[in-house]
Amino acid sequence: MSAQEEMISAVQSGNAARIRELLAEDASLVSARDSQGVSAIMHSLYRRQTEAQKALLEKNPPLDVFEAASLGRGERLTELLKQDPSLARQFSPDGFTALHFACYFAPGETSALLLDHGADPVAVSRNPMHLMPLHSAASARNAQAAQALLEHGAGVNAKQEKGWTALHGAAQNGDQATADVLLKHGADPALANDDGVTALELAKKSGIQLGG
Repeated sequence: MSAQEEMISAVQSGNAARIRELLAEDASLVSARDSQGVSAIMHSLYRRQTEAQKALLEKNPPLDVFEAASLGRGERLTELLKQDPSLARQFSPDGFTALHFACYFAPGETSALLLDHGADPVAVSRNPMHLMPLHSAASARNAQAAQALLEHGAGVNAKQEKGWTALHGAAQNGDQATADVLLKHGADPALANDDGVTALELAKKSGIQLGG
């Protein structure tokens, strides 16, 4: 196993002690990437390995646009976007934009910052999930990001994998705040997903109200 592979493995398993040992031997491993090009920091976010993430961030690595967006580092994000505005619309190795990550992992103001710098509110992920940022926001219960996206032209009834809308996601999560934002912008609670299930049906199960 290479040092980079060992770092990724340590991050995925949350082995903060081993991460620090590896970094002591080679500080450049803070920017280790897997065979697909996904960074160690992103793996720590995906696996919710907070101690692993802490061990990496202790080294103050030069965050890329996807990491900065995910971590809500607005100052770093602004710096990167000033240097290269096209970063706002680039896709990660696993098929997401920085806006997708911001909507899912970061506070709503990070999504607003990206949108103000030209991020695409209707970008579709380049992977089987076919997510738009609005679906990411709904999945993460990020009502503030959803509001910003809809104000920038996101399609409120757009469907992702298996025909789910953002309102389906909010209803399943029992997320009244995000559901209210979506409904205010015209979300249709009667739209069915590919299994014939509507957001209204999901809302009844989770106990939230979708109007009426």
